[in-house]
Amino acid sequence: MACTVSGIVAGYDGSPASQEALDWAAWAATAHGSVLTVCHVWGRAVPGDATADLAWKYGERVVADGVQHAQGSFGTSEVRPLLVSGSPSSVLCELSQSADMVVLGSRGRGELAGLLLGSVSSQVAAHARGIVVVARGHWRPVPGYVPLPVVVGADGSGASQPAVAFAFAEAALRDVPLLAVCALADTPNILGGARFLEADFEQALAKCEVDYPAVVVRRQLVQGAPRDALLDVAAGAQLLVVGARGRGGLRGMMLGSVSMTVLHHSPCPVAVVHEPQRCQ
Repeated sequence: MACTVSGIVAGYDGSPASQEALDWAAWAATAHGSVLTVCHVWGRAVPGDATADLAWKYGERVVADGVQHAQGSFGTSEVRPLLVSGSPSSVLCELSQSADMVVLGSRGRGELAGLLLGSVSSQVAAHARGIVVVARGHWRPVPGYVPLPVVVGADGSGASQPAVAFAFAEAALRDVPLLAVCALADTPNILGGARFLEADFEQALAKCEVDYPAVVVRRQLVQGAPRDALLDVAAGAQLLVVGARGRGGLRGMMLGSVSMTVLHHSPCPVAVVHEPQRCQ
């Protein structure tokens, strides 16, 4: 497959979880003024397989239903269909190279009901580029209620800076406060480690506060583990933003343990923000 897209891509297979992802993506596309691509990926065609045409026609119906729903749900102006044969995770990872973000449900149609996070969502969150959102739990605006804040987990590392910048942009777009959480439990075992970590955390926020002066920022320093702190505050958030890996993650790791844990257990949508690719 050689395909590039712009704007927001929603992985869609007609399952309830992918329907939730499509709704989130349609809302985001409307808010951002972006193009929305509804992407359905079906298994690789086998030469001479008589069921290939039936599978393709089924895929066309799935995509058409998704486009119609997206156009009618949040008034998204430009919605494009995309039907591709291949591996869902590979296709979506490739699309992530040009898309603004890729949005997925917590699990797809073919995955077990007991799974907290499906294999495709896990693989795309780990290996995609840019921003991957797994839509789950509460996020829909409810009339009469105070809008919930955006939460970002930050430790002042270079890997977390893109996540902080994205969280600021989303809080500004939604006109809600930003809650920035820094956990000190993983502080390096050196003299003054917590003080240095807090200073890096403040510096990371200060960089973005200049660009988003209207965003109200609340700081929360906690002594516990990052995953516990983030899951606690996610119960009162409309979006949880994390970097692909934190200060303690190994350079070769595609997705850190904290990010994977919140993807599995967060009660609200999670955005995983990967560092920009460096030129070789």
